[in-house]
Amino acid sequence: MALILIVEDESIIRSALTRLLQHNGYAVAEADSVDRALEVAEQSKPDLIISDLRLPGRPGTDLIQATETPVLIMTSYASLRSAVDSMKLGAVDYIAKPFDHDEMLASIKSILDRRPAKPSPPKLEAENASARADINDLMFGECTEMLKLFDLIGKVAPTDTTVLIQGESGTGKELAARALHMLSRRREGALICVNCAAIPETLIESELFGHEKGAFTGAVGARSGLIEAADGGTLFLDEIGELPLEAQARLLRVLQEGEIRRVGSTQSKQVDVRLIAATHRNLKAMTKVGEFREDLFYRLNVMQLRIPPLRDREDDVIGLAKMLLAKMGDRMDKPNLKFDKDALTLIRRYQWPGNVREMENAVERAVILSDGDQIGKDLLAIDLEGELDIPEGMLSMDNPANSKGADKGTDLSLEDYFQHFVLENQDTMSETELARKLGISRKSLWERRQRLGIPRTKKSAK
Repeated sequence: MALILIVEDESIIRSALTRLLQHNGYAVAEADSVDRALEVAEQSKPDLIISDLRLPGRPGTDLIQATETPVLIMTSYASLRSAVDSMKLGAVDYIAKPFDHDEMLASIKSILDRRPAKPSPPKLEAENASARADINDLMFGECTEMLKLFDLIGKVAPTDTTVLIQGESGTGKELAARALHMLSRRREGALICVNCAAIPETLIESELFGHEKGAFTGAVGARSGLIEAADGGTLFLDEIGELPLEAQARLLRVLQEGEIRRVGSTQSKQVDVRLIAATHRNLKAMTKVGEFREDLFYRLNVMQLRIPPLRDREDDVIGLAKMLLAKMGDRMDKPNLKFDKDALTLIRRYQWPGNVREMENAVERAVILSDGDQIGKDLLAIDLEGELDIPEGMLSMDNPANSKGADKGTDLSLEDYFQHFVLENQDTMSETELARKLGISRKSLWERRQRLGIPRTKKSAK
């Protein structure tokens, strides 16, 4: 992926050009002056520099003599004289502002195609191996699908491109976001992780964007939001499909203009944040029914990573289980634990609907309960039939769904009961009321929704 350094003191033009190049598969670095550009160029070794002619301090043409990197000059002061002067100084091309997107992209492609290929640095292979090792510290994967994912993470991480991570609940979307941040130029900055579904809808805008004193009842003082906290770093929005439409509109402005406005404020503030979003839902389908903004979807979907469910990673299941066992054993001072033959067979056959998170919980429980060095299948507490007993606390005798099940003389699994009750009552109950009736917390209610694929309706999202 070619790296292009943009040198432009007008932030609006710089941001627009950055988005254009990123959307067309280029990595981008930015600077607002010649001196800053030389510092960035020394560190990042760009393939091309696109510089405005007139910059504060020194003209953009000073970059031509100061670096061996080809320089494309652009200016709003288009004239034959300035074009000739720039070309005489060694500029590879010249383009006038406002530039046509297709013309700019064609010029970039022509320049990069003419440039001789860079010799591979001797340490490149070692750096790639190091990046792969860093990812493996966070995520386990030896199957073909995961190796492709790790390779893609390694390529997109050094850029500021917005990334959309898709995958079922429990597959490790947050770990992928951490890997992207850890391998990026923002790794010294903060990584702020936000679960959009775990924050009440009435508070989500205040949590993300902050608020001013008196903006709403209970706002006794001004408060910065999580996006401000991520300034200079990375913001990870998990389950972004649960974000209310009003907050989606505000987030779109952050992506388009790089600015936020606190709730109750009339002043905007510039922020420099790289956004990574994740969801288990089909956002494109949600745009068709008006549940997700189409313009925001296309802003998010610049680069997409898909994490496969554990049931599709047959080559990883046993290795992952053994890695988790070693990790849990060391943590609980039981370093010599091993799965017996029956346990390994069960682990291989089970579908793991809760993915890696479910396996991690099962292994942790087994380690806690183990008395010897062998982990048997009974300690894993896995039911291949998927039928679980419903805890008494989950049932209410005045619940119509429970009465129907009792009349038929059948035993409902926890998943069956939960799904039946939620689908039957979510149009008339809030999330808090549903959770209270089920005898569980709102967080548990949300987690079970994700695992069973039951979306929230607009009424229940109040």
